[in-house]
Amino acid sequence: MTRQPHIARRAEELLGSAVAATAPVAGGDVAIATKLRLSSGRSAFMKTLTNAPAGFFEAEAAGLRWLGEAAGVHVPEVLAVQADCLILEWVEPGKLSTEAAAEFGRALAKTHDAGAAAYGSGREGFIGRLPLPNKAAPTWAEFYATRRVLPYLKLARDRAAISPDGAAVVEGIVGRLPGLVPEEGPRRLHGDLWNGNVIWTHEAGSCVIDPAAHGGHRETDLAMLALFGLPQLPRVLQAYEEVSPLAEGWEDRVGLHQLHPLLVHACRFGGGYGARAAEVAGRYA
Repeated sequence: MTRQPHIARRAEELLGSAVAATAPVAGGDVAIATKLRLSSGRSAFMKTLTNAPAGFFEAEAAGLRWLGEAAGVHVPEVLAVQADCLILEWVEPGKLSTEAAAEFGRALAKTHDAGAAAYGSGREGFIGRLPLPNKAAPTWAEFYATRRVLPYLKLARDRAAISPDGAAVVEGIVGRLPGLVPEEGPRRLHGDLWNGNVIWTHEAGSCVIDPAAHGGHRETDLAMLALFGLPQLPRVLQAYEEVSPLAEGWEDRVGLHQLHPLLVHACRFGGGYGARAAEVAGRYA
């Protein structure tokens, strides 16, 4: 590790501890990620973003703390947060094991079962750099339609990331959501739980990062894990249901919960994500 003076000085201001060395961390596509080695011997993880949207890092820190209150899935401790950066405890990656997968499933069920006050949250959020509306709604179907699917469908259409016919197919499903997905009451969700946001560790077994935390339908987190292929997902789901059984037919609803992340990816990356969202929606037409 070397020492990047600008990064080190900013961390020292916030932590009140000398930074002995820094090293870039690969993998992030939004913020600059850096590993810090402190003079105390402890390591930390720092994310910085010049001209970050207002509330960007504060929303992430609040989501981590809220998830941590459930004492379910492990989240990194928030060491400092400011408008331009976030500093977390360092999580040392390890190897996935069958037991770690099972423990993650049980822990995720416990987090979900901690519940939420409403569908949504008291703070507007972000997914990547895109704003994530979180204003509360009385039902999950209304929340998912008006805070998740429709805003990103409009943006995808404006960016020509989905065809007019494809957008019509997705829009046609929105009004049918109350009859397609049973209400369960708001659960405590990570909100962006894809494979890359689950770290397998030596000490805690697993740790989740980069949340878009809110009160929502628990099938949403599970559908996101399936979308990009979490390793040993069947074992995770088996252990999850040992703690908190899922409603009958949940496997048939996975695609509905994947519409939002597919539309987000269409807005951010284009490619075939818009067409894929339309194809998935067409299964429920």
